[in-house]
Amino acid sequence: MCMKDFGAYKEIGFSSADSIKSVQQRLLRKHITYCKEHSPFYQSVFKKYNINPRKIGLDNLCDIPFTDKADIENDNDAFLAISPEKIEDTVFSSGTTGKSIKISYTELDLSRLAYNEEKSFLACGFDDKDVVLLTCTLDRCFVAGLAYYLGVRAVGATAIRNGLNTLESHAEVIQRIRPTAIVGVPSFIRKLGFFLDEEKMTVRKENVSKLVCIGEPLRGEKLESLKMAVDIEETWGAKAYSTYSSSEIVTTFCECAAQTGGHLHPDLAVVEIVDEKGIVLGPREKGEVVVTPMRVEGMPLVRFKTGDISFIIDEPCSCGRYTLRLGPILGRKKQMMKVAGTTIYPQAIYSVLEEIDGVKGYYITASSKNELSDAVEVYLAAEGSGCTVETIQNKLQARIRFKPRVFIRDEEFIKGQVYSQKSRKPTRFIDKRIK
Repeated sequence: MCMKDFGAYKEIGFSSADSIKSVQQRLLRKHITYCKEHSPFYQSVFKKYNINPRKIGLDNLCDIPFTDKADIENDNDAFLAISPEKIEDTVFSSGTTGKSIKISYTELDLSRLAYNEEKSFLACGFDDKDVVLLTCTLDRCFVAGLAYYLGVRAVGATAIRNGLNTLESHAEVIQRIRPTAIVGVPSFIRKLGFFLDEEKMTVRKENVSKLVCIGEPLRGEKLESLKMAVDIEETWGAKAYSTYSSSEIVTTFCECAAQTGGHLHPDLAVVEIVDEKGIVLGPREKGEVVVTPMRVEGMPLVRFKTGDISFIIDEPCSCGRYTLRLGPILGRKKQMMKVAGTTIYPQAIYSVLEEIDGVKGYYITASSKNELSDAVEVYLAAEGSGCTVETIQNKLQARIRFKPRVFIRDEEFIKGQVYSQKSRKPTRFIDKRIK
């Protein structure tokens, strides 16, 4: 299979729901068959559970057991479905909630990666006239920067690979090359916008019109724009699009111009939402995101549990596509906390803090209070008379139904905790609970 074979389904999102299901059914069966023939891990699983790929479809995919990160951690090489000489690139997952996983790509997988990002960028309105500043790294065995770079090239746009660099460096690039779009972590994009305002570099507002934001949510549970999204769009005078992915699933679900959930690519992945018992849930029901990434050659997966909590939106989108959409990530399953009879994810606390003027940075910790409840502490940097411990506690209690302990620290201390050399992503949740 080559790049042009992927392109045969580029406009599938505009097809009818029945046409989409027919294509997805056919590709899923091919994927399951490929796993049985080439993946040592799935050969063992299918034999154990007596699974016949020819009898598996969308309606009974749940007959196959889940694959979780622990399975891959325990025997990473058993998931390799190719001979080592076919490996073209190797990356590692970020290891946000555990040990990082080695993921190997073939030439076909890299083409798939480019195609996936091309579809996502096109939905955001990108074209070959765009000049795209990439503020995410291509080094350190990280897949995101590589994926977005390949996607920009597939669209035919110009890529500026400035990566994880200083505000001053990005400002100089923006002044000299004048990009029309930026890809990066939203908190950094916001900080860069504020920096340009302070330096009175207003030329960016005449050019940048699209901001693709990775790693942090822009929308709330009702698809409303969080303060992060509002700040970014106001600062840049551009539209901000949220996108979701993970290293293991090598598939991105990005918002279109309507900004109402990340479109699923039905020719590349099947997505399920499951509850605590593993039962598949219906549209708008919140649960764990499970992904079967299809047309993968190097390390194919079936029913991979991402650990992320979200929901599916099944209404047709105003953009004209009939594909399902993934709602915002509401939290990570391992980060779920139980406090005073309430189940809560760190993201709910982040959302409140983001809305408080004067909060300059934050992180939270969770420790074991007893078997039925966790103890939550919020650490933040803040300025202004309205940012007292009591005021912040009251605002949190009004939204999350309990009052966590709040500690105000200087901004450098908070930065030192959030941005660590040990992690490629900001660390805003520190789990001290007894496992």
